[in-house]
Amino acid sequence: MTALAQKQGNIVKLGDYLTQSADLIRATVTHLSEAKMEQSIGLCVDAFRNGKSMLVCGNGGSASDAMHITGELVGRYLKERTALRCICLSDNPATLTAWANDYDYASVFARQVEAFGGVGSVLLAISTSGNSANVIAAADKAKQMGMNVIGLTGQGGGKLAKQCDVLLDVPSKVTPMIQQVHICLYHYLCEHIEARMAG
Repeated sequence: MTALAQKQGNIVKLGDYLTQSADLIRATVTHLSEAKMEQSIGLCVDAFRNGKSMLVCGNGGSASDAMHITGELVGRYLKERTALRCICLSDNPATLTAWANDYDYASVFARQVEAFGGVGSVLLAISTSGNSANVIAAADKAKQMGMNVIGLTGQGGGKLAKQCDVLLDVPSKVTPMIQQVHICLYHYLCEHIEARMAG
């Protein structure tokens, strides 16, 4: 059974589901170049070494991923080291709801980029479709401020792709499958950022 059948709500057995996940990971190996990941790691390490911030944003499951990434970098992934200045833009419900209530939800991340970003900082923008309006607005604001933008998306990167200095796109249109590969990619990113910062 294909991932499309899964998206349409058909029941799949565990073995088939895990096989599909493994197949997409293998497809990502050939689709996503080592050079793109190396560039992403370099941008983040440069920001941290220069006292700048890494901001992370996303909606829903991607908001949870943003929190996960921030936890790994502020805390630790595998090595003992100093804390890294990483900020999750979906972490503060008071800020999110106040701004969305008074203005709109589409600009809740862009407003925080304005508050916490700056030249040389990095925005990691997560959207499985690449078309989340508030993530695109955050990327727009980041570019206006002289920041680097890394996109973590599904196939093609959607509208977000145009705003990215580096696009890490998973070759799928199925949201839960994309999210599973996103975990692999950002764990790899965290491990390599940490290794360089700890070293």
